[in-house]
Amino acid sequence: MSTLDHVLSDLTAESLQLDQWVAGLPVDGWSTVTTPEGWTVTHQVAHLHWTDAASLAAITDPDEFGRLMLSGAEDPAGFIDAATDEMALIPPADLLLMWREGRVDLDAALRSVPDGDKVPWFGPAMSPASMATARIMETWAHGHDVAEALGLTIPQTSRARHVCHIGVRARGYAYMARGEQDPGVDVRVELTGPDGDLWTWGPDDAAERVTGSGYDFALLATRRRHLDDVDVRADGEHAAHWLTIIQAFAGLPGADPVRMADR
Repeated sequence: MSTLDHVLSDLTAESLQLDQWVAGLPVDGWSTVTTPEGWTVTHQVAHLHWTDAASLAAITDPDEFGRLMLSGAEDPAGFIDAATDEMALIPPADLLLMWREGRVDLDAALRSVPDGDKVPWFGPAMSPASMATARIMETWAHGHDVAEALGLTIPQTSRARHVCHIGVRARGYAYMARGEQDPGVDVRVELTGPDGDLWTWGPDDAAERVTGSGYDFALLATRRRHLDDVDVRADGEHAAHWLTIIQAFAGLPGADPVRMADR
């Protein structure tokens, strides 16, 4: 299991990578569309900053987090997008500074949580390490959107393991998000990281397996790539179906990724 220090170090590295990609953009570059839904670079950074701020409130400001929980209950399908749209109106230079300061504040807050305590969230409460891992997953995924839209080379790093970990751990949620019943069948996951090391989850003797590229599995789990376009394979009926519905993030599944051949 990764220590909190290790996870926070990887979160800082992932955030700094995206920071470097956007810091030198001209103002009009922040308007580059990054998703089929129309989110721009500004929206991506705004969303990350909003979620950092919500995470910070969950740790340090119960009243503010309570207000966020109420907003979420009133509009569960749209309140985060609405908050992102509002924050995306902030001038890029100011937004970048706010995101940078918020990252530092969140790092300190996560380190301050007493051992054994969990942080409340919109879903189940999380340990500080789990919350930091979730922030890596979001930063990794939204950073990928930005880099791809800007035509940048995206380095493959072992930080994708955090994304894979959430994708595996959230298997039950993926069924629930689709209104399906979790079959309760064990699946062994064996993935090769960018450095050649093996990442594994699940029982060694599981009858069904998922194997392939860890980086590609992370793209699949964050729904950034279609199953046809990744080096990820399933052995077994339930494992194969899981790969068609996998998602590492909370919320509705959204539109299925488009195959490369159809773009």
